[in-house]
Amino acid sequence: MIVAVIDIGKTNAKVALVDLPTLSEVALRRTANAPLRLGPYPHHDVDALWTFILNSLAELNRERRIDAISITTHGATGVLVDAAGELVLPVLDYEFDGPDRLAADYDAVRPPFAETGTPRLPIGLNLGAQFFWQQKRFPAEFAKAAEMLMYPQYWALRLTGIVANEVTSLGCHTDLWDPWQADFSSMVDRLGWRKLMAPVRPAKDRLGEIMPALAAQTGLDPQTPVFCGLHDSNASLLPHLLADSPPFSVVSTGTWVVSMAVGGRKVELDPARDTLVNVNALGNPVPSARFMGGREFSLLTDGQPLEWRDDDVAAVLVRRALLLPSTQQGSGPFPHHAAQWIAADALTPGQRFVVISFYLALMTATCLDLIGGDGPTTVEGPFAQNRPFILMLAAAAGRPVVASEASTGTSIGAALLAADGGLATHKGERTEPPQDLAWSGYARAWRKAAEQG
Repeated sequence: MIVAVIDIGKTNAKVALVDLPTLSEVALRRTANAPLRLGPYPHHDVDALWTFILNSLAELNRERRIDAISITTHGATGVLVDAAGELVLPVLDYEFDGPDRLAADYDAVRPPFAETGTPRLPIGLNLGAQFFWQQKRFPAEFAKAAEMLMYPQYWALRLTGIVANEVTSLGCHTDLWDPWQADFSSMVDRLGWRKLMAPVRPAKDRLGEIMPALAAQTGLDPQTPVFCGLHDSNASLLPHLLADSPPFSVVSTGTWVVSMAVGGRKVELDPARDTLVNVNALGNPVPSARFMGGREFSLLTDGQPLEWRDDDVAAVLVRRALLLPSTQQGSGPFPHHAAQWIAADALTPGQRFVVISFYLALMTATCLDLIGGDGPTTVEGPFAQNRPFILMLAAAAGRPVVASEASTGTSIGAALLAADGGLATHKGERTEPPQDLAWSGYARAWRKAAEQG
C-alpha cells in the first residue's frame, strides 16, 4: 500500500510516498514554504501550497499508484473558514508579533498551565492568542467564521469537503485543549468559540474520499481515502507508541526540535523553560519540551560547509570550545540567555560545525532532563544524520540514542494512520554513550556555563 503524505513544515512543504509494508519513503517532492508579507499581516501562502500539493500528487501518482492520503503539519496554526469552506482571514504566520500587542488582554482570559499544559509563549506560538487577536482586530471578518480548524484538517477539508478537528494539533501549546479532561479548555467556552470548533475526530479516522474534481485533476482513483491527519511532532512519535516499550523518548527535528518523553521519570514541568504537555495520537498527554533548533542550525551554518572530520571532534573536545544558549531567544530551555562563544577563536570550518552540533545536542539533552526523559532516545528528521549531534546527545543523556533511518520521521508516522497494524517497526543505528570521558566532561562544562548564563 502506497500512502501519499502531505507534510507542511514551517520551512519546507513536502509530499512523500510511503510504502507501508516496509515503512520506507519511495518518492518525495519538496518546496520552500515562505510566508507572504502582503495583506493585513504575514500569512501562509495556501494557494501556492495547494498548487504544489496537487501537482505533486499528480506527478507521484504517475510513478506509483497512490492508495491513500494522510496529512501532517506544523503546530501553532489554525484556520477560520465560512460555511462554504472559504477563508475568512488569511492563515496567520505564528512568527508575526501582532498577538503580542494584546498580550495583557489575552493573559486575562487564557487558562492556567495546570489546566492545559500550555506555557505562555511569545508572538503567535499560542494559537489561542492568534484567534483572540484576529477576533479583536478584524471583528467583521471573524464574525463570518463558521468553523475553527487546525491546520492539518484545513487541508483535509480542501481534499474531501469534510470539516474536522483532531487532538494532537488542538493539544500542542494552543490554550484551547484540556488534555486531562480530553475536552476544550475553559477559555474556549469563555470566549464563545465552542460553537465554531469542528467535530473532533481521531487522527486515524478515514474522513472521506478525495473530491471527484480533484481526482480528475490529479489522476487519482476517485475512491482514494483521506485520513484526518495530525501534528508533525506527534507523527514522529506515533511509530514508537505502536512499537516500543516505555520508557523511551523521541526527538523530532525540523525547524523546531521537539523532545517527548513516554513513561519517563515524574517531574514537575517548568512552563518558563518551554516545557509543555502535548497530546499524542492515542489521545494521551505527553510531557514535552522544545527549542528552535533547526532554525538555529540554519542561521549558524549559513554559507558554511557542513563537513567535519574525526580530528575536528577531538580538537573541540580537548579545547572545550563552547557555544552557549540561545541563538534564538524567546523560547526553549534558556529563553532569556544571549548566545556566547567560548574558547572559539580561529576555529576551522569543521570545528565550528562540531561546536554547533554539540550545542544543539546539549540543548536537546537539557530538554530531555526537564521532561523526565528516560530509556533510549530516538532522533527523527534531519539531525539523525548528524553524527557529532548523536554522539554528544548520547554522552550528555547517558543513554543510548537511535538515529532513525527515515529521512522524514513525520511522513512515516502520518502514513501509519492508514495502516491496519502488523507492520515492520522503524529502523535506525543505535549509539551507546561514548566511553571516552572527554565527552561527558565537555557536557558537564557546557551545562555549568549555560546555567550560569
